[in-house]
Amino acid sequence: MEIASAMRRAMDDRATTIGHGRTFVPNLFTIELAPADFDRLTSFSDILTDELVASAQEHAESQRYQPGGPIQVIFQSKEDLETGVFRIRPATAKGRAAAGPPAIPASPRSPLGPEAAQPVPAADGALASSTAMPPAPVAHHEPVASARPRSHPAQRPWLEVDGDQYPLLAAITVLGRDNTADVILDDPGISRQHTEIRVTSDGPHLITNIRDLGSTNGTFVNGERVTSQRLADGDRVNVGRTKLIFRAERR
Repeated sequence: MEIASAMRRAMDDRATTIGHGRTFVPNLFTIELAPADFDRLTSFSDILTDELVASAQEHAESQRYQPGGPIQVIFQSKEDLETGVFRIRPATAKGRAAAGPPAIPASPRSPLGPEAAQPVPAADGALASSTAMPPAPVAHHEPVASARPRSHPAQRPWLEVDGDQYPLLAAITVLGRDNTADVILDDPGISRQHTEIRVTSDGPHLITNIRDLGSTNGTFVNGERVTSQRLADGDRVNVGRTKLIFRAERR
């Protein structure tokens, strides 16, 4: 239940309206768990994953969100997390995620306990939530985070990829094949972390720059290989064999 709640919050936090009033949200949720918690979850069936996806889809429909693709949940074990702590990394992935491990088996009943600490931002911007997970002992209890009022999603620039739209939701958006990228592209010609796009404010306007991250095959803007360059509406970006079109914000 706590993971499902954190996924819904991640969708709300990264919701952005782009063109014709459509509100886009992430569709890939990587759930990072402490090794002991990860091992405990692997003893369950696929139903937990199905329930998490169903919960996210129901939330998207109720809020009239449009996910960036099929909603997916991937579980990973992380040594830096303590037992009872999990992290959520939301991203937008076209089609099925090619990189990263498959979703682990799940449970018809959430293994998370009823007590939960208030989610806090992780160092990299992912959501972190400290949650009691039996049989781990709970030394103290903190209140579950209450829902905060939602503000209207901000208009943001976006990328067009094969007719799909990928909103640039954060100040820095990393494109690549790796599961940790913000926009995951299934293209063997793309490096694990290929290029990044930075969106900064200049008064009432947003400025967008693209920077190659030392990729093997390079980043091209309008046919020219670039290391770093400011993007303008309609610029054509090529990474590997993938073609993208940059679209500036529209209010």
